[in-house]
Amino acid sequence: MTRSAPLRLVRGSDPELPEALRQALAGGRPLAVLPDDDTAAARAVAVLRPEQPVDADVAVVVATSGSTGEPKAVVLPVGAVRAAVAASEDRLGRAASWTSVLAPSAVGGLMVLARAVLTRAVLRRRSADLADPALAPEGDGPHLLSVVPTQLHRVRDDPAALARLARFEAVLVGGAAVDPGLLDDLRAAGVRPVTTYGLSETCGGCVYDGVPLRGVEVVADADQRLRITTPTAFAGYLHRPDLTAEVLVGPRTVLTSDRGRLDDGRLSVLGRLDDVVVTGGINVDLAQLERQLRAVLGPVEVAVTARPDPEWGTRIVAVLEEGSPFELDALQQRLRALVADAALPRELLRLPSLPRLPGGKVDRMELRRLAADVAGARR
Repeated sequence: MTRSAPLRLVRGSDPELPEALRQALAGGRPLAVLPDDDTAAARAVAVLRPEQPVDADVAVVVATSGSTGEPKAVVLPVGAVRAAVAASEDRLGRAASWTSVLAPSAVGGLMVLARAVLTRAVLRRRSADLADPALAPEGDGPHLLSVVPTQLHRVRDDPAALARLARFEAVLVGGAAVDPGLLDDLRAAGVRPVTTYGLSETCGGCVYDGVPLRGVEVVADADQRLRITTPTAFAGYLHRPDLTAEVLVGPRTVLTSDRGRLDDGRLSVLGRLDDVVVTGGINVDLAQLERQLRAVLGPVEVAVTARPDPEWGTRIVAVLEEGSPFELDALQQRLRALVADAALPRELLRLPSLPRLPGGKVDRMELRRLAADVAGARR
């Protein structure tokens, strides 16, 4: 196979990034976008091994953040990225502008740039803070925006920010599960959110509002594990044929680590396979427990993790940000009518803020580490 030059490395904030991406998508030198943080960039370089050439049809290689496993380098062919842009445009219509408020080193932010570049829309690069007045779109639309739930949560009580968001024809929300109450608040303020589901391995979101995009098929196996067949599928993990064989299980078919169900063709993502733990002899779905906590606590930042425990086998730990008024007994009391006693959180961990990855997801590995560290310090 014809080989290309080694990867071109560009920082996410580099003003030359859109042009470098345009060249890569036109068959030029393949690209990898590095985080602006030096430590994170060094980790990405270690995974990418950019001195080694890649196949000629590669557009971009994305160093994943490894939220629940080891970091990997996801190879996205030119055709897959182009197919993802075309499918999104087919669903949303052509945009006059795309506003970028996500780190382009992660696939969500990268695809905002790809949509603007390939459709020749105006690209507006703005602060990640949705309270920034400069976010407001200008000129004739349609104007489109892509965000993660955390950004929206921080402005849900900011009328001026919500009014600016309402000026976008659609606000794509992906990267993590979205609290239904948050979506209700946004819609009440006139904002038009579109929830998205996808992976780095599918060029980001390939399911909008539960409905697969054109050309995408989602199947839930008997154990609820999701597999996605899509023209937007990745070509493999760079330098890792072993991992590629585990995930790329058929022609353009990605075997995910997510659980879900399909009701009349509409997808509901239930959580990850490794979200289910055994505590006190019963299976507990941590993702479902986290959703229940959000429902009973209201608009607070909350997460659920677990750590080994000699009594319970696994001890469930609720995680709140500092300043939240809730104590452990209040959490348990509100959950008692919804879950078995063994599924109740047995510990409360308070943090200045929930640890997050560049794409906005909660860093599950870091949560588990922090919970284990606190337990060790108490011994």
